Amino acid sequence: MHAFPILEWSGMRFDLAAIIAILVSVIITLGVARLSVRNLSVDNPTKMQNFMEWAIDFMHSTIASSMPVQKVKHYLALGLTLIMFIFISNLLGLPLLITTDVHEAMPAIGITQEYLDSHHGAAHVAWWKSPTADLSVTSGLALIVFVLVHFLGLKLNKKHYLKHYFHPYPVFFPVNLIETVAKPVTLALRLFANIYAGEVLISTILMLGWVGIPFMVAWQGFSIFIGAIQAFLFTVLTMVYISQATVHDEEEAH
Repeated sequence: MHAFPILEWSGMRFDLAAIIAILVSVIITLGVARLSVRNLSVDNPTKMQNFMEWAIDFMHSTIASSMPVQKVKHYLALGLTLIMFIFISNLLGLPLLITTDVHEAMPAIGITQEYLDSHHGAAHVAWWKSPTADLSVTSGLALIVFVLVHFLGLKLNKKHYLKHYFHPYPVFFPVNLIETVAKPVTLALRLFANIYAGEVLISTILMLGWVGIPFMVAWQGFSIFIGAIQAFLFTVLTMVYISQATVHDEEEAH
């Protein structure tokens, strides 16, 4: 495996490869969103406009499967942003790997002499990776979802939201509390584990040289599929959790 440049500041560690990739993901996501609404036309829509209309319809039907259709419009932008950002982030580590060989200690980025000695005097520093291959990134996304879900639950459905912690009987409160905490944990770990495992396999295939080219091509195609599935699952589960917190049985009946 490659080493990643780590910047330490005030006792905190920052992965520069993840930070760079996050910034690129944000820029690409904003760029795609901007291009999709540029030169809108009813008579002669562009391919990008057609694609975005399909994406909106797809996300609308996906969210509608977890909550009443009249509430979908409130969360459509959130769903589109999540799935676009996560899918783009999942793919960033696939097409290219930017590395430099370091033969001297560079404590500023976490490359110590001890590390060099244990790796035959050289370190392969990777300056690029999928942001979602970092547990801190997926944990951050899951934390945002966690805060948003409970904020909306308390704001829009306070009585039923608080009541569900004691459902079906008060004795189940500890179990329901554990379930609430487990949701963001599983969100973060599922996304991280799948993308990180893919990048580990890519690093292993690269060690094979030209022999690994067929395997690399096959795995790249499969990784795109995995990246799309993981982005979809994260977004769908987010909408399900929001629905569980904000919608109660009386509303579902209507």
